Amino acid sequence: MTPLVVGVTSHRNIPAREIEPIRQRVREFFAQLRRDFPELPLVVLSALAEGGDQLVAQEALAQGARLMAPLPLPREMYVDDFADPAVRASFDTLCSQAEIVLLPKLMDQPIHAIGSRGMARDRQYAKAGVYIASHCHILLAIWDGKASGRLGGTAQIVNYHLTGVLPGLIDRRRDTRHVLGGGDESLLYHIVCSRSRSDGAPAAGLAPLQAGWRSADALSTGDMPAEFHLMFARMAEFNAECDSYAAQIEAAPHGNPSSVTTTIDQTFHAADWLAMHFQKRVLLAMRLTYTLAALMGIAFTFYAHLPAQDYLIYLFLLLFAGGGAVAVLARHRGWHRKYLDYRALAEGLRIQSYWRRAGISANAHHEFAHDNFLQKQNIELGWIRNVMRAASLYPSTRPAPIAPAALADAIAEWVGESGKSGQLHYYECKIVERTGLHHVTETIGRISLWGGVAISVFLAAFALVLSTDTKIFLVMIMAVLSIIAAVREAYAYRKADKELIRQYRFMQRIFASARAALDRTQDPVRQREILLSLGDAALTEHAEWTLMQRERQVEHSKL
Repeated sequence: MTPLVVGVTSHRNIPAREIEPIRQRVREFFAQLRRDFPELPLVVLSALAEGGDQLVAQEALAQGARLMAPLPLPREMYVDDFADPAVRASFDTLCSQAEIVLLPKLMDQPIHAIGSRGMARDRQYAKAGVYIASHCHILLAIWDGKASGRLGGTAQIVNYHLTGVLPGLIDRRRDTRHVLGGGDESLLYHIVCSRSRSDGAPAAGLAPLQAGWRSADALSTGDMPAEFHLMFARMAEFNAECDSYAAQIEAAPHGNPSSVTTTIDQTFHAADWLAMHFQKRVLLAMRLTYTLAALMGIAFTFYAHLPAQDYLIYLFLLLFAGGGAVAVLARHRGWHRKYLDYRALAEGLRIQSYWRRAGISANAHHEFAHDNFLQKQNIELGWIRNVMRAASLYPSTRPAPIAPAALADAIAEWVGESGKSGQLHYYECKIVERTGLHHVTETIGRISLWGGVAISVFLAAFALVLSTDTKIFLVMIMAVLSIIAAVREAYAYRKADKELIRQYRFMQRIFASARAALDRTQDPVRQREILLSLGDAALTEHAEWTLMQRERQVEHSKL
């Protein structure tokens, strides 16, 4: 199940008098999350440093949360930072109950560079803080509220979480906010603390033990902001759907997940199954709605032109009520929204999985795919990126080096070959399928147009000799043809057939270009660069598709 991930950043030198009150604030924080989102298991990311890191980790375990510890240094070196034997003993106890996360590229630093205090060691702490801030859904900060220039300090990690900027280490978000960049779903829970030094009072305007929520744009001392509450509720809904259909999801055929993408692949399989499930419901609702609309038009035409058929107006109203009931049911159950959300999630996870299998994740920034996806959409859709964050948490054991064969397998399975396999072949087939459906719509439209023209010419030529009944019959045929063509055109518009053809052609082109570029090189570095660019382009296209489709809900159907 997708968890609610809480990251921790904290000062080490918290006054003794504030320890227990802060501990109580942390308990209340976890208890509130449990009450509000019982469907979301808690995961806490803590570097287990002295002070608030260890305090929060202890309370998390007491609440039954899963504890993951991204350590900034190898464990045997990290303990040297704990001068107090009691703190070291607490660290060892917590490590025995936590999943130790060995961050990629963090353990490869030479020992002489990080063995003593200095810039290299500070960078290790900063990178661990970036990992925590990038993968958490809520950052719990036990902080005095003061800005600081110390690399990797609590103030800088808070600033990075809210703004994406960490001077001296990374400024990536500022450069990568593309056309989808907009609001940010970064959320902070701030517990104000003092520090054990002469100038240790909190920042001006803050009082020790004060607690409240912060986002990039607002400060709230009351309940969690409503938009974030809705975002987490969507995550809980996804878990509930996975649980409801667990047997069907498990029974559905799916490939064997890679050992380095197990969580991502399992989440992808569930999201993909749910997307197809709700797509079927959306299509069924749309077909019923438009069939009823066509029958309504025909019933009203017959009522208007045939004498002594007054009962047809009741049939018209009955059909109208049936269409309204279908739209209300679809809206109440959220079929269209769930279909789009789960499809977007599945596509994002697909790319995330192939990137990691190809070894790209070991070289990319910790934020990874989720911060490049759906950034322009309203904050409600931040839940999709949150699920991707949770799925991308690294395993507790050190990932094995990516074998050359793994890169080749990822290319073969993801990109594939024209006419044979992979996404390239998938989009080729989809172009043919959607083009055929669009051709049917155009054919029906032409039949209606020329049929109407032919009937009009016939009526004009024989107006004086045709009986009234014959004229009425021919006019009714014209009306029925027009109704069928209009309904079919409206149905095709609601399904976005034309737009999907353009999208599929674009996707086919970029995958074909990627295939050609991959065939021109055997350099693994260059191949990974191509796959990274391909994934970025695919993420952008999927996001634009989601934005377009959200405006075409069943309940908004108009004829």
